[in-house]
Amino acid sequence: MMKAPKKILIVDDEPSIVLALENILLAHDYEIQKAYNGKEGLEIAKLFYPDLILLDVMMPFIDGFELSSLIRKDKSLKNTKIIFISAKGELTDKKYGYSKGCDDYIIKPFSTEKIVSKVAFLLDE
Repeated sequence: MMKAPKKILIVDDEPSIVLALENILLAHDYEIQKAYNGKEGLEIAKLFYPDLILLDVMMPFIDGFELSSLIRKDKSLKNTKIIFISAKGELTDKKYGYSKGCDDYIIKPFSTEKIVSKVAFLLDE
């Protein structure tokens, strides 16, 4: 019996980044939803129940750090993995990201291999 594909939500306000991530992940048979700001990301997460969220930090309405905190407080999303993908690459940024509940932190620009390997690792695939 085929198992259902893992569900990934991409939240980034840069359409070219969303498209690149979507293409990388669709090639590995993940089910994808997209959001272009934190507010939309939260709404979609509550309907889609993703296994993993790829999350930009600097976005309008709700930034990635705040969105990560909100997801961590939502009991229905408590098992969702979060990977920040951000141009903010200082150690202080990473530490803050982990303090807000992320499982991993990837600095832009990213490689396809890094995205695929970290996603697969967090989803136990």
